[in-house]
Amino acid sequence: MGERGRPRGFDRDIALRRAMELFWHHGFDGTSMHDLTAAMGIASPSIYACFGSKEQLFRLAVELYAATEGLPARLALERTPHARAAIAAMLRANADRFTDPATPPGCMVVLASVAGSGKNPGLQAFLVERRQEMHAAILNRLRRGIADGDLPPGTDASALATYYMTVLQGMALSARDGATRADLETVIECTIGRPVEMSAARLES
Repeated sequence: MGERGRPRGFDRDIALRRAMELFWHHGFDGTSMHDLTAAMGIASPSIYACFGSKEQLFRLAVELYAATEGLPARLALERTPHARAAIAAMLRANADRFTDPATPPGCMVVLASVAGSGKNPGLQAFLVERRQEMHAAILNRLRRGIADGDLPPGTDASALATYYMTVLQGMALSARDGATRADLETVIECTIGRPVEMSAARLES
């Protein structure tokens, strides 16, 4: 049985993608309903009818970002065999996305807090949870590396995960400020070398 009522008259996926890019560039607070209707090509009543509210639209946009723009980095982290190589692959996949000229620079989940959402505690908590999920993924991959023998037994996986997450967030901000892919590659090269040895040495001292 077909859907009852009047058809939407617009492509929901395309509209959501346009909203995602707008939020990505301007943040939640910096994006008005007027901006959204202009970018999505639909009137505000249709936005409310289809997506519920501006906040719900933002949450859906973040989920779309994670499922599309964030997917290559997560797959690189999970599927690259050696732990160090997996971290490097994850950082490089993110660097590719952060500096892609076809999309806004940086990471939507990191930059959304910088560009706005501080006035909405629920939304801020939502973004913190998304970032914590990435931190947990890095931590789990490092622990797997220790179990597999990729990393020394004394490696402080928790400290390293926080370090790599901090580097990742810094890369996102640098890209927003104009850092090139080559600039981010330099950061990655500096990042991958000594932190594992330093972490193990700290525990032994």
